[in-house]
Amino acid sequence: MSTNSAAAPAFRKVNWLKRDIAVERRADGVIVMKSRVPLQPYARHIPAFLARWAGERPDHVWLAQRRGADRQWCKVTFSEAKRTVDALTQALLDLGDLGGRPVAILSGNSIEHALLTQAAMQARLPAAPISPAYSLMSLDHSELKYIFELIRPAVVMVQDGPAFDKALAALDLEGVTLIHVERPPSGRASLAYADLAATTATPAVEASIAQITPQTVGKLLFTSGSTGRPKAVINTQLMMCANAAMEMQAREDWPSYSIYLDWMPWSHTMGGNALFNPVLVQGSAFYIDDGRPLPGQFDETLRNLHGISPTYYQNVPTGYAALAAAMEADEALCRNFFKDLGLITYGGARLPDDLYHRIQALAVRATGQRIVFYTGWGATETGPMATSTYWDTERVGLIGLPFPGVELKLVPSGPKYEVLVRGVIVTPGYFGRPDLTAAAFDEEGFFRVGDAVVFADPGDPAQGLIFAGRVAEDFKLATGTFVQGGSLRTDAIASATPIIQDALVTGPDRPYVGLLAWPNLHACRQMIGDPSATPAAVVAHPRVIARLREGLHAHNDRVGPASSMRIARAMLMTEPASIDGRELTDKGYINQRAGLERRAALVERLYREPVEDDVIVIE
Repeated sequence: MSTNSAAAPAFRKVNWLKRDIAVERRADGVIVMKSRVPLQPYARHIPAFLARWAGERPDHVWLAQRRGADRQWCKVTFSEAKRTVDALTQALLDLGDLGGRPVAILSGNSIEHALLTQAAMQARLPAAPISPAYSLMSLDHSELKYIFELIRPAVVMVQDGPAFDKALAALDLEGVTLIHVERPPSGRASLAYADLAATTATPAVEASIAQITPQTVGKLLFTSGSTGRPKAVINTQLMMCANAAMEMQAREDWPSYSIYLDWMPWSHTMGGNALFNPVLVQGSAFYIDDGRPLPGQFDETLRNLHGISPTYYQNVPTGYAALAAAMEADEALCRNFFKDLGLITYGGARLPDDLYHRIQALAVRATGQRIVFYTGWGATETGPMATSTYWDTERVGLIGLPFPGVELKLVPSGPKYEVLVRGVIVTPGYFGRPDLTAAAFDEEGFFRVGDAVVFADPGDPAQGLIFAGRVAEDFKLATGTFVQGGSLRTDAIASATPIIQDALVTGPDRPYVGLLAWPNLHACRQMIGDPSATPAAVVAHPRVIARLREGLHAHNDRVGPASSMRIARAMLMTEPASIDGRELTDKGYINQRAGLERRAALVERLYREPVEDDVIVIE
């Protein structure tokens, strides 16, 4: 992609943090990078911000969510939130000495979820949001039971009890206080959230808040399980406050009161920390989007965006693809979306170049300016944001540079670098697993994330880093050629957009690289003009096959003759990824190892000679 094009419209102005990066190059090839800019001061704990804004902005909206049959916005101001959080804190304290055991939240994003999280922090009990997928999508609830036995919560909250009946029946709830928001669960005792929210707060609440320290555990957040079973990551108040300060410092001109609309789950560190915490730090408004970038669910997001003009917006590439198509057909939606937008960000996967250009064309049409796409990188164990692209850039795929207060250690690993992190945002360890904690840090105290990066420009580190996949996903072909499986997967998905939803990269000990791909059924059905087409009809349709072959052929042309990056064969799969089979994580990530093991028969068919009819050969 070209950069700094003189003919391109200017970006909407953003005042960024100065890029001033110190680079240490060691004799063994290791590179250590850090910002020379010092990290600004940060608060002792997250609940301090709720108290601040309840005093300074009592009538400003903090949280909003559509409710009721008419789906109108239910809004909560900072002062209302503080009163309710204090009441809930008192209710938790009234349960007696819980020994610091967590408050587990099994439901998705909601106003009550947010307020109970803050109350748990004020009561000095870790909030432990657990992905609803483990309760509602799983058939055997094995991951939920594993997590529950690991953290042994004292309190469990569900939004609507009957929806969680099967999940609750799979758990040992002896000695656990159960809370419901809407209907109580069937056949078991539970406390009504509304009753707890009516508790009269006493001086014990402020006394508890006064005892919160930076080292107090604020949350337990769970890893995706993409390389094994989920781990409970200790998130201290120090981690969360420092990371929010880093995000605020990256941009020097944040609006005094911003508007956010977001759906990303709070059980995920990106939604629950990287977005939610800075909104509270800023004293801004968070509109909870009940839509999803999925067929039949994105209409809710579009409805919200017709009425709300965000000042900051984030989504995943599939969400932006659906949004771009909607805005191209709806001028009013396009104008409302871009009217107040100062920054737009993506995550979860690489944004395809053509999608980037489509959205920028829409921004120019609506405002006469382009909008900076902002992104970053990190992990559940790093608070999460360790890097970001805090400068105007047209290059998608960058993960940026380290924030102030963060050190990156780049260890040579074949043609790329394994990246390790050190700083105040790094977790002290995994809850209940000292063995995993000890193994996670190197001899210098750097945390081993397990990801790899390359330089955008090896001669100029200030141009930033590019994500190059998970180290564990790399492998060798039978020829001994090293394959960067993680980066190859993201490049292949972007090249074949919008056909591929996700994919397994095949090839360990094989003569060439192959791809087992899950189709984006919604996009494929739109392409063939048949919204009711079965998965089998979709993957066999000539237009779908032609578009997949065209995209992967273009990918092969870009990478050249190097066998490590070329995809020789592909197959579209009709069976969805399985959460119980551990090939699909709660966050929608694909566990490559589990997927390849579970679909070993398809791998064999992909390499069989003569070529079978449903195997697509890429020239």
